[in-house]
Amino acid sequence: MLEDLTQKLESAFKKLRGYGKLTEANIADSLKEIRRALLEADVNYKVAKDFVAAVQEKAVGEEVMRSVTPGQLVVKIVHDEMVRLLGNSVMQVKTAGIPPTILMLSGLQGSGKTTFAGKLASYLKKSGRKPMLVAADVYRPAAIEQLKVLGRSIDVPVYDEGIGDPVKIAFNAVGAARQKFCDTIVLDTAGRLHIDQAMMDELVNVKNRVRPHEILFVADGMTGQDAVNTATEFANRLDFDGVVLTKMDGDARGGAALSIRAVTGKPIKFLSIGEKLDEIEQFHPDRIASRILGMGDVVTLVEKAQDTFDQEKAKKLEDKLKKAEFDLEDFRDQLQQIKKMGSLESLLKMIPGAGRQLGNVQPDERGLVRVEAIINSMTREERHNPRILNGNRRKRIAAGSGTRVQDVNQLMNQFQQMRKMMKQMKGKSFKGFGGMPMGLA
Repeated sequence: MLEDLTQKLESAFKKLRGYGKLTEANIADSLKEIRRALLEADVNYKVAKDFVAAVQEKAVGEEVMRSVTPGQLVVKIVHDEMVRLLGNSVMQVKTAGIPPTILMLSGLQGSGKTTFAGKLASYLKKSGRKPMLVAADVYRPAAIEQLKVLGRSIDVPVYDEGIGDPVKIAFNAVGAARQKFCDTIVLDTAGRLHIDQAMMDELVNVKNRVRPHEILFVADGMTGQDAVNTATEFANRLDFDGVVLTKMDGDARGGAALSIRAVTGKPIKFLSIGEKLDEIEQFHPDRIASRILGMGDVVTLVEKAQDTFDQEKAKKLEDKLKKAEFDLEDFRDQLQQIKKMGSLESLLKMIPGAGRQLGNVQPDERGLVRVEAIINSMTREERHNPRILNGNRRKRIAAGSGTRVQDVNQLMNQFQQMRKMMKQMKGKSFKGFGGMPMGLA
């Protein structure tokens, strides 16, 4: 997410190393690069200008402490300003005093609104709520069916009346939610390819009829400044409560994330970061600012691990580690937990400094698949006791997994080294492994 902007900001900070004091002269070039990086990321021109001016005002004349270089100090100032720009605090989704809470989604067609409706319902369900999806997009072909498929995949009820009046559908859904004891309604409304009077009138009519507790504007994060312009139009007509940025796992330049709150005055509440229904994040301004500046995001990484990792399995694994009884079946379980947490690239970006170390090198996602295929091609006995893997067995495993014998040998060498390290640590505390998969602990 926003890797291009991160790299350009890193290059700007490098120029500040070695100075004992920040002056207008030695900071000017770096501020020009920061401004250029923001504009190339499609950040609104006025937002970029105000941002750089605020950084300059705070940076010029600041004495550099012995333990802090000018580059580090400017990173801190830029980070603080970026957090302020993104909203300072986390904004929670509202909850009605008397259920159901009505959450209305709005936005243009193609922004990922229907998919996000499924993600939001899944997120709410994991949070202990009982959501219902409502199919009020009666214009886009297959929109209703898409919502039904999403609902079935997460075991959440979907209310639909087929092709009809969206205002009536939304109103009737409130009664249906009460009958099913659903405490939250996620209302998927229609979008268009561009803003038009008919669409806006319909959305206003839905709003006036059902009085949603929260209206979320869903914006395509890859459209940059266009998303900001569209959000401004929606804010003027619909007065929504918060913003959702979708497709943030793509080659997004980041302009929408850094501009949309400053321009509209509306907070960003969620990020959609992938295609899977669990790839949704609550928007934390401080964590996103840290990621953009290449400082990682350990808190989110740990939260992902805690949400994904089975605590009962974690306890058993910790016991095995203490006794140095870790086998290939345990190793495979760990790989599966890592895959559930997201792509390797996204996870590594959350580790401070990993982005700089990786540079443009892409982690080998297929490597995990290859290792898992090799382990799956083994018998249960072989996984528990790798010492019995002779030449013939290794040939059979390679053929069964579609890999080479060299790949099997490489995996076994790495595994044996890991076992040896664990024997050396035998009896020591393995706390930390319990809540996080191997390799990320």
